[in-house]
Amino acid sequence: MDFYATNPGPIDDSVLYDQEKHVSSAIWEGQERGALRCHEHTSKLDQWTLTSKQIELVKRAGFGYLRLIPAISLDNPLISALVERWRRETNTFHFTVGEMTVTLEDVGYLLGLPINGEPVIGVTYTTCDAVCMKFLGRAPDSGSTSGGMVKLSWLKETFSQCPVNAPLEEIERHTRAYLLYLVGSTIFSTTTGNKVPVMYLPLFDNFDQAGRYAWGAAALSFLYRALGNASLRSQSTISGCLTLLQCWSYFHLNIGRPRLNHDPSHDRFPFVFRWKGKHTGPTTNRDVAFYRKALDSLKPSEVEWCPYINSSDVLLPEDIRDNLNLGRSNTMLICFDKAERHLPDRCLRQFGLRQPIPLDVQQWERKSRGVDGGVDLSGKMEAELGEWSDRHLRVVDVDEDVVEETQYLHWFLKITRKLVGRPVPISSEFQRMNAALREIANVADMMITHGMDDQQMHAVTRIRFLAHECLRDQIGNMMIAEVTDSDQNEVDKKVRGKERIRRKNMGVKRRRKDDLGHYQTVSSQQQFCITAPIDMMDHVGPMCHVENSDMEMCLPVASVPDDSQLCYMTGKLDESQQLSDAANELDDSNFCSTVEEVDHNLLSGGDHGLENGDMGQQNDYSVLV
Repeated sequence: MDFYATNPGPIDDSVLYDQEKHVSSAIWEGQERGALRCHEHTSKLDQWTLTSKQIELVKRAGFGYLRLIPAISLDNPLISALVERWRRETNTFHFTVGEMTVTLEDVGYLLGLPINGEPVIGVTYTTCDAVCMKFLGRAPDSGSTSGGMVKLSWLKETFSQCPVNAPLEEIERHTRAYLLYLVGSTIFSTTTGNKVPVMYLPLFDNFDQAGRYAWGAAALSFLYRALGNASLRSQSTISGCLTLLQCWSYFHLNIGRPRLNHDPSHDRFPFVFRWKGKHTGPTTNRDVAFYRKALDSLKPSEVEWCPYINSSDVLLPEDIRDNLNLGRSNTMLICFDKAERHLPDRCLRQFGLRQPIPLDVQQWERKSRGVDGGVDLSGKMEAELGEWSDRHLRVVDVDEDVVEETQYLHWFLKITRKLVGRPVPISSEFQRMNAALREIANVADMMITHGMDDQQMHAVTRIRFLAHECLRDQIGNMMIAEVTDSDQNEVDKKVRGKERIRRKNMGVKRRRKDDLGHYQTVSSQQQFCITAPIDMMDHVGPMCHVENSDMEMCLPVASVPDDSQLCYMTGKLDESQQLSDAANELDDSNFCSTVEEVDHNLLSGGDHGLENGDMGQQNDYSVLV
């Protein structure tokens, strides 16, 4: 833990090459974004009334089970903590126990969507009128559209009640509107909050043909892309099928999992029904920090690698049961422009297999949907479509040579981000770092230089300079760290997803009154003291006095006892940028003598050189912070 207190990983960045863009880097730097805004719009699905004919058409289209799934209360902090451990480089969660992910097998068990079939891809649209008129029989008003997207509210208000004696054509139009609403509020929910792209509508033209699409694979591709986007440090929202994500976590991780009510209705397909209704168990005080800490300390005993192993195959539809092996297929998942890699070879323990070191992940370009209408994406994604067409040939086989996983775990600890939250506050780390730097500086200052050759003396001088340089640089950093820690608890109350850094009153360290003569004091904003022993004053020249609008540096004579080498620091800086700017202004020009000058004096053996083997008091300069 001591190592990871300063280096959370990755040690080897060949896998997690986008670490600087990841939200975990921002969190480590003290930039909290709070809980993500989770966009899933299932609460009004029950306001649709479907006729028996419509239900039949929905089943033929492949959504017979999805329509039955109830609205589940989302645990935003849990989802947010999971996102912090999602890595778009591998499309997996990086936990302390290894990599895990949501697979096609999970989609089949939890949602009951078809995971085998034709890829969900087609033509893009930038307007709604023509496509809605063709497949729904009417066009939305201008206030209900935005580019190629239509409001879910317009679909519900216009098509939620199909006339009893409506002709077949009208029933089919109402059913297409329902299916568009269904996918737009569940598996393809967007961060817009209440809109769905109309590009899915042509796929519902023929209901039997719609049933041949791999909607489960498309839902997983969409979720992968949403997780990847939300894992970036600049994002504050997430979309996609969050019910799938949350229930996957409930099945695989004993963190945030509610205790189920023992109701026979929970033992039905799809398996998300196990989490239907109200749950018992503690729900208070579970914020993002709570779940983050739990995931940072996740134990193997808290992981269920194969949660469906005791499930009866009788519950599974034949088309799901016969294609569960695709859960081990290293293939490309496709949902229009969203093509995402499915890499179960990195998570074989979820299939009861031993985990070897996985193959390197090829970096791929994540394509974006074109702005032009009428673009058929099939012609732009030949390589991705080719991988999906070979999905049955890409099923990972059991490797009999893997006897134990020690080698994998050693490798994983090098390439992963082990911690997201800091085990100790930033301010404590700065204090410990400064204590170590002061000790290094003290050892270097006390080192006997008598008898050393020129190269050795130069090395000692460099060590002294670098130690004191680092101490000086830490002045601003310590202030910023204190700001971050003091305001951590106020983040969610002020600006969601942003951290305001406010400078608290700095502590007052008083110096003895009889030392006042050794200091030059002009500015009352900030003072930083750099001590220099009497014996070295001739080396470094006269006392320096550096001053600006924000801070002042004064160089005291170090002939006073140690306990009186304390600065009087007061004042207040309201913004972290001011602190950073103030620290930056302490450049090398503020020092009386540069290291080159000191090196010259020490090595030249001039009038002010070291004599009689004196050390200890023969400092070039010291920094007190």
